[in-house]
Amino acid sequence: MTLSTDRRTRGAERKAPMTSTSATPIAGQRRGEVVVNDIGLDYNGVPALADTDLHVHAGEFFTLLGPSGSGKTTLLRIIAGLLDPARGSLHIDGTDVTRTPTQKRDIGFVFQNYALFPHLTVAENIEYGLKVRKMPAAKRAKRVAEMVELVALGGYADRYPSQLSGGQQQRVALGRALAQNPRVLLLDEPLGALDRGLREELGAEVRRIQQESNTTAVYVTHDQEEAFILSDRMGVMRDGRIVQLGTPEQLYREPKDLFVAKFLGKTNLFPGRLTGVDGAKSLVRVGEHDLVARTNAAITGEDVVCSVRPEQLVFGAAGAGAADAGAAGAAGAAAAVPAGLERLADATVTEVRFLGQRRSIHLDADGIACAADLDPSAPVPVVGERVSLLVRPGEVALVAAE
Repeated sequence: MTLSTDRRTRGAERKAPMTSTSATPIAGQRRGEVVVNDIGLDYNGVPALADTDLHVHAGEFFTLLGPSGSGKTTLLRIIAGLLDPARGSLHIDGTDVTRTPTQKRDIGFVFQNYALFPHLTVAENIEYGLKVRKMPAAKRAKRVAEMVELVALGGYADRYPSQLSGGQQQRVALGRALAQNPRVLLLDEPLGALDRGLREELGAEVRRIQQESNTTAVYVTHDQEEAFILSDRMGVMRDGRIVQLGTPEQLYREPKDLFVAKFLGKTNLFPGRLTGVDGAKSLVRVGEHDLVARTNAAITGEDVVCSVRPEQLVFGAAGAGAADAGAAGAAGAAAAVPAGLERLADATVTEVRFLGQRRSIHLDADGIACAADLDPSAPVPVVGERVSLLVRPGEVALVAAE
């Protein structure tokens, strides 16, 4: 391979606003396309949201993921009309709604605390927005019945919020938001107050309800597992910016920078030097070993970091090449090691943890702490054992060194 001098610039041309001459979608057309153009907002002169572009497709479940203070809730509240941007524009289904009041945007909003009326029953909570819109009583009753079934609360219509579990209250909030058939459903960490097991269960319910109602959803969370379960696509935010967009798998397997690599689950980081680029493949030197990695067009220098997920590591005998790989393997590759593995480093086992569906093996690779995930049925290395770390083909992601 030869080192390529053709590097993509870090910036990108701004997209022109997507507009339409009609606010009414064509018959049969999916509703709920959201287009954000150069939206920005400052607090006391400090950017809370940098000039941001985003296109959420109609019918899509899109997640904004990032740590606290990254700007995800600010962007969601601008889409909702609860905050006015300092600059930029927002279009829903081709109509500019940048200065349109919240109640006229045809959106639904679900908060973390659900915001149910305690003195109203499940049915009355769901019906509330329909009454405000003066829908005829017969149509209201039919719609409420449909929503009660959709959110799986049949038999609970006459109960009050205090008589429901947290998960049931969350479903009431979803039903209320969807009752008005909004173009876009906005959800601000609606599972944040629930325990882990219930969050996973209700996350699947949120996804089911969104798909069955054919509603565009924009979801905010700081939990990457939650984002993986729910999302068609997601955007990772940091310091008021969307730093990477893509499907959950794309972002997990091909992070564009060190922040995304570390934020989206556990990873092993090995410093290296980029020595060549040939299309989608790059050659990188790690210690004394040459590896083939996926090309990252955002990298402009030679100093790089190799990101390798724990489930992509395979153990071999210390000092061995791929042909000498032993029986121990990651994520179910216990019996047969695939051909073409590449040697990454030698390491010493420092800890073995049984975690039910996997064993987490912690290692010291000459001063670099790393970990591999093994199938519980695979042979278990012992603390102090010296092993060779082999990586699966195509599973090394490159990011720029900071």
